[in-house]
Amino acid sequence: MNFFKKSMISVVFAMGLGAFSTQANAACGSITVAEMNWASAEMLAHIDKVVLENGYGCEVELVPGSTMPTATSMMEKGEPDVAPELWINAVRIALDAATEEGRLHYAAEVFSDTGEEGWWIPQYIADANPDIQTVEDALNRADLFPHPEGDGAALYTCPSGWNCQLSTNNLFRAFGAEAKGFRLVDPGSGAGLSGAISKAYDQKEGWFGYYWAPTAILGKYPMKKLSFDVPHDNDEWNTCTSQEDCADPQKNSWVVSSVYTVVTDRFKKEAGVGMDYIVKRALPNSTINALLAWKEDNQATGEDAAMHFLSNYSEWHDWVDSSAKAKIQSAL
Repeated sequence: MNFFKKSMISVVFAMGLGAFSTQANAACGSITVAEMNWASAEMLAHIDKVVLENGYGCEVELVPGSTMPTATSMMEKGEPDVAPELWINAVRIALDAATEEGRLHYAAEVFSDTGEEGWWIPQYIADANPDIQTVEDALNRADLFPHPEGDGAALYTCPSGWNCQLSTNNLFRAFGAEAKGFRLVDPGSGAGLSGAISKAYDQKEGWFGYYWAPTAILGKYPMKKLSFDVPHDNDEWNTCTSQEDCADPQKNSWVVSSVYTVVTDRFKKEAGVGMDYIVKRALPNSTINALLAWKEDNQATGEDAAMHFLSNYSEWHDWVDSSAKAKIQSAL
């Protein structure tokens, strides 16, 4: 999408927003929404802005955000009012305490089939080898997952500094992957990790390692998440699997990634119909994956992706009442 076309769309869209400016402050007042610093959360923040402003007459300000600073600010200062996509495992204890005290509230579970983390293989490998259903199955087929340096098999871990690198490294030891011929590959960065999947797909080679959803990569390249084939042990996860100094890691399943929209008590009490919308706003990973792939392919912004979603998908019709739906469609 060239600059002139994007500029014209922005102008036309802004004119549509202006048509409802007289309603601003009418229904739920002034609201701050965290525009988190990753693609899906950025898009959701802009979806919320469009829906709340045009559908319900709120005045919405987007503010920069990320997991820890946003959660801390909401717990300590009561702002911003809305965190559209908070991966709460990293701050669950403090957030649970804040919700029990009534300072914060969990709204919709953002991804209707939860966030997904774990070890994956390309779908074409899974289709050609239907016996591979679990991590153990894949580890027993070292021949399918060649190391990029040509020595043995590879299991791709997370880049240094990501907590999932600790978990992957510990599970690598727990499942005895080295004895089965595997070596860990640090991709160096998130881009390096996604690039390794893209390269494997282009060359139809084997690939095995950590990834998560929803992401643009899984919107472009179908992957199969493997079962760890053991029950999840939360105590083991918290005390060993996810810890750097875990001396004797045991087999474990990846912790379920809980991803919620979190709102302040003020928003819940004062936003009215805005809160009615927020508690319904959820999408399946397949839709998010497709939207993120579109965003990446078109070098689009989060605002562009929000407009694309509202203009071309119908899931949001169930989140709002008929009057709000008509207003939003007129603005679009």
